[in-house]
Amino acid sequence: MSQDGRQRVVIEAITPQLERGRFAIKRVAGDRIRVEADVFSDGHDELSVRLLWRAEEATRATAEPMQPHQHGNDRWAGSFTVGRPGRYLYTVEGWVDRFRSWARDLRRRVEAGQDLAVDLQIGAELVAAAEARAGGRTAAAGGGATPERDAAMLAEAAASLADPSTSQEERTRAALDPILIELMERYPDRAHATVAEPELPVVVDRERARFSAWYELFPRSTSPDPERHGTFRDVIARLPHVADMGFDILYLPPIHPIGRAFRKGPNNSLTPGPRDPGVPWAIGGEAGGHTALHPELGTMEDFRALVAAAADHGLELALDIAFQASPDHPWAAEHPEWFRSRPDGTIQYAENPPKKYQDIYPFDFESDGWRELWEALHSVMAFWIDEGVRVFRVDNPHTKPFGFWEWVIGRLKADHPELIFLAEAFTRPKVMYRLAKLGFTQSYTYFTWRTTKEEFTEYLTELTATEVSEFFRPNFWPNTPDILHETLQLGGRPMFEARVVLAATLAANYGIYGPA
Repeated sequence: MSQDGRQRVVIEAITPQLERGRFAIKRVAGDRIRVEADVFSDGHDELSVRLLWRAEEATRATAEPMQPHQHGNDRWAGSFTVGRPGRYLYTVEGWVDRFRSWARDLRRRVEAGQDLAVDLQIGAELVAAAEARAGGRTAAAGGGATPERDAAMLAEAAASLADPSTSQEERTRAALDPILIELMERYPDRAHATVAEPELPVVVDRERARFSAWYELFPRSTSPDPERHGTFRDVIARLPHVADMGFDILYLPPIHPIGRAFRKGPNNSLTPGPRDPGVPWAIGGEAGGHTALHPELGTMEDFRALVAAAADHGLELALDIAFQASPDHPWAAEHPEWFRSRPDGTIQYAENPPKKYQDIYPFDFESDGWRELWEALHSVMAFWIDEGVRVFRVDNPHTKPFGFWEWVIGRLKADHPELIFLAEAFTRPKVMYRLAKLGFTQSYTYFTWRTTKEEFTEYLTELTATEVSEFFRPNFWPNTPDILHETLQLGGRPMFEARVVLAATLAANYGIYGPA
């Protein structure tokens, strides 16, 4: 038999949880998490139930008592407070409480006027057993109490209950004394306790994961001189304006070198002019790849100055993570195995038929070199983390394997739990929700396409009043550089203002592409 048949307590329907602990619920530092569970046993014995929780790296759990739910029906409830960002685990433990059951029955026998001699002897044995437990371990007694002192008090109580020279009335009063009951609860008999498995995870983020206001701009468009490419120094000059508008995250699209091969012109044309800078998402050129800066934006010293200046204005810098490459990316020559080849020997460029993106090569996550590819992509984010970046907007994560995101986000957050990842996944709901479960902190949503009261009511109900709220943090964007809803096209400035107000009040996280 693999199960101890003496474990009589059943624990079911623990909430909150996601898929029996396969995925973590999400909270922020300082949250108090309410946990409920159905806990019951055969027979009529009294039960004791407690909530066990710990930081994932801790070996010892903290226990919080659970109480019967106000609506009864074998439902129990308790809570615990999470501290600094990181991963935590929690579960529920329950056991048949022999002393509590005995005390309940003793009261009933007193009311019935029955003889209590044997019952008091049984109580003495239960108290003596608690004395032994107090002498064998440390307890969080509090109030100046120690296990040694508690053991002495329990020994005295056991002797009193077993003393036939004392009247049953006095021994009964001693048995039901609140001080003794508190001592017995401090040293319970959990020999046959049931602990629910598996432990359930919770990811705790910093507060900005829950409350944030994003402002997006293209650094190359920030120059006061329309004839000159913008720089990081130009962005620094814009910071007071961004901060004064109440934003706390400044999001920059890709800031890396842009390829020249198949460079696009206006409106995705294949005939760029000599001064067309190309698409920032066509990453990689002579100056480098994902860890290099576009030469016209500035140097690494300029970038570091931008990070520091943003912090001085109460802003964080968010970088765009776009895992794809231009034909000129160094990896295209160094690691052709990371890309998919066509029968004619060329590398497959990105397509979303009938759209063609000849200036972008998608990575082949099914290549034989997938492990090395994963490590290389991890190193990209690790590089920018080392440069002080703690917020990332991830481009099209739904077009990369789920397993990769779970691995890379988990690995990065193990060392940096303060990281925030925004998923730019305008895709099917189940895919968006899966990405959130896998580790993305926030996600773009369908807010842009919700325009009526009925649509808002239905969508907000889904996001806030269902299980979705346990893991999915919506980020409402009225517009992006490539999405401009017809209501904004036709409604002018008043509609822009209305949509921003809706985004900022209906969701705790919102953002705008400001220059629009």
